[in-house]
Amino acid sequence: MAQLLYRLGRFAARNPLRVLGFWLLALAVAVVAFLTAGGTLASSFSIPGTQTAAVTAKLADKLPNLSGVAGTVVFQTEDGKPFTTDQRKGVSDLLSSLKGQDRVRDVVDPFTVQQQVADQQTQLADGQQQVDGGKAQIAAGRQQLAAAQQQLDAAKAATGGNPAAAAQLARQQAQLDAQSKQLDASDAQIAAKSKPLEQGKQLLDFSSKVRTVSADGTAATGAVMFSDDAYTLPQEAKDNVAHKLDAASIPGVKVDYSAEIAQSTSGLMGPGEITGLIVAALVLLLMLRTLLATVLPLISSLVGVGVGVAGAMAFSGVVDMASVTPVLGLMLGLAVGIDYSLFIINRHRRQLRSGLELHESIGLANGTAGGAVVFAGMTVIVALLALNVTGIPFLGVMGDVGAVCVAVAVLVSITLPAALMRLVGPRLLTRRMREAIGRDEHSEPAPSPMPTWRAVVTAVLAIAALLVIAAPALTMRLGLPDGSAQDTNSTAYRTFKTVADKFGTGVNGPLLVTAQTPKPVGADDVLATQVDIARELSQQKDVAAVAPAAVAESKDFFVFQVIPADGPTSVSTSDLVTRLRALPALPGGITLGVAGTASANIDVADKLSGALPGYLIVVVGLSLLIMIVVFRSLLVPLIATAGYVLSLFAAFGVVVAVYQWGWLSAVFDVHDPGPVLDFAPIILMGVLFGLAMDYQLFLVSAGMREAYVHGVPARAAITAGLRNGRAVVTAAAIIMVAVFGGFVFSELTLVRPLGLGLAVGVLFDAFVVRMLLVPALMHLTGKAVWWLPRWLDRLLPNVDVEGAALERSHPLPGADSAAADERESVDAR
Repeated sequence: MAQLLYRLGRFAARNPLRVLGFWLLALAVAVVAFLTAGGTLASSFSIPGTQTAAVTAKLADKLPNLSGVAGTVVFQTEDGKPFTTDQRKGVSDLLSSLKGQDRVRDVVDPFTVQQQVADQQTQLADGQQQVDGGKAQIAAGRQQLAAAQQQLDAAKAATGGNPAAAAQLARQQAQLDAQSKQLDASDAQIAAKSKPLEQGKQLLDFSSKVRTVSADGTAATGAVMFSDDAYTLPQEAKDNVAHKLDAASIPGVKVDYSAEIAQSTSGLMGPGEITGLIVAALVLLLMLRTLLATVLPLISSLVGVGVGVAGAMAFSGVVDMASVTPVLGLMLGLAVGIDYSLFIINRHRRQLRSGLELHESIGLANGTAGGAVVFAGMTVIVALLALNVTGIPFLGVMGDVGAVCVAVAVLVSITLPAALMRLVGPRLLTRRMREAIGRDEHSEPAPSPMPTWRAVVTAVLAIAALLVIAAPALTMRLGLPDGSAQDTNSTAYRTFKTVADKFGTGVNGPLLVTAQTPKPVGADDVLATQVDIARELSQQKDVAAVAPAAVAESKDFFVFQVIPADGPTSVSTSDLVTRLRALPALPGGITLGVAGTASANIDVADKLSGALPGYLIVVVGLSLLIMIVVFRSLLVPLIATAGYVLSLFAAFGVVVAVYQWGWLSAVFDVHDPGPVLDFAPIILMGVLFGLAMDYQLFLVSAGMREAYVHGVPARAAITAGLRNGRAVVTAAAIIMVAVFGGFVFSELTLVRPLGLGLAVGVLFDAFVVRMLLVPALMHLTGKAVWWLPRWLDRLLPNVDVEGAALERSHPLPGADSAAADERESVDAR
């Protein structure tokens, strides 16, 4: 592979404009494809095979009108007083105007609904009054009938057997009996009318806390019902509704709306991300000391991420993608694109300083450092593609998109920098460096091993520190962020808070409970069935209210809205979903199902929690196998993998401490701590694995093992590897921390924990694990660290990641004498 990359670098150096034109054309094609074929990105997540997915599918089949996205619109008076008549009319007119918008199926007017509830209460009260009046009339009639019967019985006793009188009395008795039957019939009618009235009253009682207008009359919640689900609803449709709501002018009324309407991917690159890029550029400038050398990695990275992200999003019209999917590709594309280009450019600069000819240096840098870049990129790609083994579709798509972006970054890194370096020429070096080309002043003293006591102290302190930082991970709770995690200045956050304050926190995460009967229910029994089911649901712990939502035309499928006592991410709501699903069949064989946003989030979190151990085993297994092949050692892979696990759990600990516990909340703008983003741990596992192998490769394989193979003693080779690779790995790690750290303040809430986890994970892995812990443990194991059974050594392929064979066939000026001097100096020690 080294020879192929060498020839590729030489080709790019001979044809720089062609290579540059190719990538600019690829970028243009990707952008055009995205603009013409790109689809919709969803802010919700679903996993086939979960209970929520099954219930949702049944719901779409039985009641398709309930399967679309519904967005909440909140209206609140600015003066804290109840809505006036004009304000009510303004709200109703605004919502009515949304009916004509594209993909809007219907709207819910809060005042109309509340009036309907009030009318129902009035009708029930009137009906009850009529029933009570009828009962009173029947009771009075029975009293009169009883008195008449007494008089008739007395008259019968006084007839003395007179036939004429007896006949008359018999006719009177018949009349009384007829009147009694009429009263019985009236009683039956009253009873028949009283039963549904009582059932209706019970349903109203069960749903009494479900309101669309707050009790104090100062807030109201409407709804916009879209015809499409989250994955097929075009962004334009949401934008149109949001624009109408933003432009609304109702005197004295504030208008806000939920994330279902406000969600957008317009914040892919915000101030935080741009700040991260600026910091990365400053690090490059400090390291490379020339503006041209600083710009080259940035150009390569931006071209690569543009091709990768735009190309991937071009398929969003045919593949369901979540809103965070392209952000992962953007983060990885920027970070690895800069780092990979930096490794090759830095190698080229070193070779230029030694006096190597320009074209030869470009080819050699591409064949040596480029080989390490290809292998490092492959480890990241494999880790990301391994997300497909979890069986979770949206996670697999995220992994695929991330892998594509990393693959593009690798391809760009081994072609475009070579072309750009040819165009820049020697100006890649500072003037002082150009004047000193070929001089021996660049040679460094021979390495000496670190003291053993320092290795012991370093290893103990590093392990202890990482374990302490990882401790919060033991309390990790997974979930999807709700509206409280949005930016405090966002309309989604204000909507969430207003609903929680005025209507109860549970209203922000209602559950949809379905009830399936064994056979269709008669029309006269529908109300009774609803009451029985609602009564059972309302008796469950942490249920604030139950409201009937719909009945299928087949009369065998009922839907209820259940309002939990707490919010959608609370432990009590999660426990409520579990209890509802565990309920046995209700009398009559009625089975229950649970759906809704809160239920779906719980299912996603449970599924991801179950996938974590298996994925960790896959990643660790891959780590061991890959590193055994690359390092031709058994201990090095074990040490490297143990270090990866420590840095991974330390990253988990930081994420939990910040986003779940609320530590340093003011710094990271965590105003409402909650559960950790449910797919963050598994994404961190895969990405940090790949990046950890990058640093392990550039420090150990391209540094320590290279020195050891060239005859430097094992412990001294560790120092040599650190000395040769420390500067570039430090710069690369700082750049990655800066890029990932920029996403900590992203406008997209879902991205923030990913950015923090990746930033601190890289920080711990590069500076604590790779530069302190791994060298210390390798020093303590001595020469045994490179031991490999002979039979295994014969079986393993020689991948030559660092391009040693290529270097031997293309030596640097003075390399042979320098190597000999170094070996003699080490032997003398």
